[in-house]
Formats: sequence, structure tokens, C-alpha cells
Amino acid sequence: MTWIAPSLDRRTFPAAVGEREMLQRWLDFHRDTLLAKCAGLDAEQLAEASSPPSNLTLLGLVRHLTDVERTWFRRRFAGEDIDAHYLTEENPDADFDDLDPASAERAFAAFRTETEACDKAVADRGLDETFRPREDLTLNLRWIYVHLIEEYARHNGHADLLRERIDGAAGD
Repeated sequence: MTWIAPSLDRRTFPAAVGEREMLQRWLDFHRDTLLAKCAGLDAEQLAEASSPPSNLTLLGLVRHLTDVERTWFRRRFAGEDIDAHYLTEENPDADFDDLDPASAERAFAAFRTETEACDKAVADRGLDETFRPREDLTLNLRWIYVHLIEEYARHNGHADLLRERIDGAAGD
């Protein structure tokens, strides 16, 4: 039996709430939007590069954002000594390059597990708390939230186009 990406009830975007809740809820909304763009597709469709010569796929986007979240929240900000899920020094594009449709279900589970771990890693940390990803650069947790919201927004636009190309589905 072929695995199908599950449907989900996408969380609504926030209205009048405080800054931290606003940032978290927008991030959650964009996480859900990515998964909603994948819902109902089988593993082969998720791994389909629907706009050659680009290697961009929905499965690749899920894998990419799993590593982006892990890198920013857990590795850089929280200082956890953990490897990336997919990326390697030998292949920094492995999240998009090394796709196997048979791994789709595991990739979606890893995405969910990783986003929960990222939320937990920063739950009690202040938005103004800083870190140094490089010797010449100081950032704060607020910057990570804004950056990830931007990253998801851009890639969700890609996901819209990929999905429409795969089966004609379009939506917000």
C-alpha cells in the first residue's frame, strides 16, 4: 500500500495577541500550511520534481524545513550538539537531492518530531536572548522566529506552485 500524506486541521493565524504568541502562532500556521500543501498526495507525487530542471519537490521542502528548524533553534540557539537530519558536509543539498519516496512517511514524522523538539528547546527562553552563529554576528531568538516565518512563507509559495503542477490543486 502506498503511503498518502495525511490531511490536517490547519491552525488559524493569530489576531490580537502578545509578541511571543504572535510569532509562535504564525510559525505554526506556516508549518501547517506546508503540510496542507502535501495532504492527499502519495509518496511518489511528493517526491516528484514537477518543474524540471529544478530538483524542488514537496518532500524535499519538508526535509529542508526539518533541517532548517533544527539548525536554527536547536543547534545554533540552544547549542545542542546534534547532526542535521539530511544535510552533510559532502552534500549540503541532500534534503532535496537524496529523495526516496519510500522515506516520505518517515520524513513527515521527523518533521513533526523536530518542530515539537524545537518548540520545547525555546519554550522558556526570551526573545531578546542572544547567540552567536559566527564570531562576527550576534542574533536573538526573535530574529530566528522572523527568519523562519519568512523561510516558510517563501517555500510555501513554492509548494503552491509544485502542488498545482502535480494535480491542479490550488489554495491558500
